[in-house]
Amino acid sequence: MPAEIPLLEPRLFPYDFGHLAQPVEQLAQALAATAVERDRQGGSAQAQRELIRDSGLLTLAIPQRYDGQELSWPAIYRIIRYLAAVDSSLAHLFAFQHLQVATILLNGSEQQQRDWLTRTVRERWFWGNAANGRDNRLTMTERGTGYELDGSKSFCSGALGADALIVSAPYGQDRLFLLLPTQRAGLTINDDWDGFGQRQTDSGTVHFNKVVIERDELLSAGAGSPRSTLRVCLSQLILTQLYLGNAQGALDASRRYVREQGHAWPAAGVASAGEDPFLHKRYGELWLLYRGALQLAEHAAGFLQQVWERPQTSAEERGEAALLAVEARVSSARAALEITSQIFEAMGARATASRYGFDRFWRNVRVHSLHDPLDYKVRDLGNWVVNGIAPTVTPYS
Repeated sequence: MPAEIPLLEPRLFPYDFGHLAQPVEQLAQALAATAVERDRQGGSAQAQRELIRDSGLLTLAIPQRYDGQELSWPAIYRIIRYLAAVDSSLAHLFAFQHLQVATILLNGSEQQQRDWLTRTVRERWFWGNAANGRDNRLTMTERGTGYELDGSKSFCSGALGADALIVSAPYGQDRLFLLLPTQRAGLTINDDWDGFGQRQTDSGTVHFNKVVIERDELLSAGAGSPRSTLRVCLSQLILTQLYLGNAQGALDASRRYVREQGHAWPAAGVASAGEDPFLHKRYGELWLLYRGALQLAEHAAGFLQQVWERPQTSAEERGEAALLAVEARVSSARAALEITSQIFEAMGARATASRYGFDRFWRNVRVHSLHDPLDYKVRDLGNWVVNGIAPTVTPYS
């Protein structure tokens, strides 16, 4: 796609990335150029991961005191959303980089933060994770002055090709996050992710065979505090941006198709598909879904940023952040599922040709919306409405 052609219609999807406009746009254009073909291929997009590394955007969440760029979370989320509109898989990898950085900031000691985050900037590290909270196959046993990891973790997004991982492991009755360079002996990262959506997120299985962990690689300084659990809110709002990005991509791509290649239905009595009043109504309905979800997402991100900037987080603030994340994620997932499906009613049968790749938007949202059940999000929201009880803190709420 030529660089002079906007990836998204600015009238509908205005973005202002300030001083980051050039690297963000260059990265988005480069990902868009091969997104449809790579979606068909699946596998690991290591060349595109290097484009992200070369963009200089991997340090957005790292504080300036550790040589990072310290961008606000609402600004980071908007970049994730924009990239997701053209390539949801690589936007996922980009987003999870910042989630792992946040994990260190929320759970690590000042020394750990300084050591690992300055190294991330200096060596241009790409982070992945092996932190699936429901996969209990990994064990951690004390060995000498440190620990030993054995077992497996599934859904390890970004692990393949990463320089380091955030790993979650049982620690007594609790769960701790660990820091682990991927060159550590005994660690095997598999290329076995095969979902029908989010095809290139490198979300396969990681195996641990007597992997040694030093004590200073345990992120225990902030563990268990209300502030440390903001990680869940950050993560839930990352999923929200991926849904909204796919919705934007679907709306924009289908609108262009209708205007440029669509054929008016004879009964419409109009000269072009773009004049069909039924299409106008359909797009109006989809736009309302998108805009409502977008406003909830922006509000949730803004409140989360306010809480993030405070040195301490109260249980009440954490509860409100979680509730706003619930509203944003559920609304965005529902809107995106509807939008990415309904575009075909507007475009017609010819648009189902595989060369267009329009189905990837729905497949991406369908797969990622199953990350953790939306029904339980709605239940949590209802419990707050009826009883005033905020969501119980879990790895997903």
